Amino acid sequence: MQLSKSDFSYSLPSHLIARKPLPSRTDSRLMVLGAKGYEHRQFRDLIDYLRPGDAMVINDSKVIKARLYAVKDSGGKAEILVERIESETDALCQVAVSKPLKPDRTLDCYGQTIKVIAREGEFYQLRFDRPALEFLDEFGSVPLPPYVRRKAHESDEQRYQTVYADTPGAVAAPTAGLHFDDEFLAEIAAKGVEICRVTLHVGAGTFQPVRVNDLSQHVMHQERYDIPTETVARLSDTDSRVIAIGTTVVRTLESWAQNGQTSGETSLFITPGFKFQVVDALVTNFHLPESTLLMLVSAFYGRERMLAAYEEAVRKGYRFYSYGDAMFVDRQRV
Repeated sequence: MQLSKSDFSYSLPSHLIARKPLPSRTDSRLMVLGAKGYEHRQFRDLIDYLRPGDAMVINDSKVIKARLYAVKDSGGKAEILVERIESETDALCQVAVSKPLKPDRTLDCYGQTIKVIAREGEFYQLRFDRPALEFLDEFGSVPLPPYVRRKAHESDEQRYQTVYADTPGAVAAPTAGLHFDDEFLAEIAAKGVEICRVTLHVGAGTFQPVRVNDLSQHVMHQERYDIPTETVARLSDTDSRVIAIGTTVVRTLESWAQNGQTSGETSLFITPGFKFQVVDALVTNFHLPESTLLMLVSAFYGRERMLAAYEEAVRKGYRFYSYGDAMFVDRQRV
């Protein structure tokens, strides 16, 4: 089946793009997809679809303050977006400047010096004058997605982060997890659902558009993942239903199924026709048109059915993207 980027297009009124979070995490709506149609619920109703013995897998990656504003040594402005931390002091970054930077150029950020080491395709290797995570924590800001169209507020430091975020390294939140608070997680655990963790650090490349129409020519960005020993042991129990909280969890678990590696890099590109080996059900937000994330959820539910579900969500006024509402789909019900 030859697929094109245009096969995953849909129309979304701009007023349905959520530009800020709701007052409480669990205030979101939940659209439940089934074989015979849709159920429109509140997010806390997710517990009605969970069963004792389920394994619910979350991504504990923590968003770092990956956006920096600097001045070039020539005086021009520069905006830096970290893609990934490479070592204690080095990071791979996108740098928005009027002219490309050459090695050994420097950038000034609040009196601190950042050195250009090399250019790698569309990215730059930058070196900070202290540990990179420490530098970002002091001078950086939360890297809100471009479609939010506003600068980060202080409140975003808490709300653009899951309550279970633990391992620093992501530059975009695993947004399906933003709907959970500690109380709801405790209720889910009390029902007999085991909550398991993985880590996948989302890179800024997740917001890069697919630039080729022929999807067989698209190359996914690399992302680091890790699956703890206890999660591997739990998921090896084949009688359990595995529920992924977000597309990052899907890519992590299905990468493990394909390559047998519990830790490493993944560039897995999931499109319709993909054979899922681990994940049975998925909680996810509503994604950008023609994005790799929409392609992944279309593989999970079927392209035509997923696009029809998106049309239904637009009709019902769901909130879209990172701060928006969620959907739940169980492959056993479709």
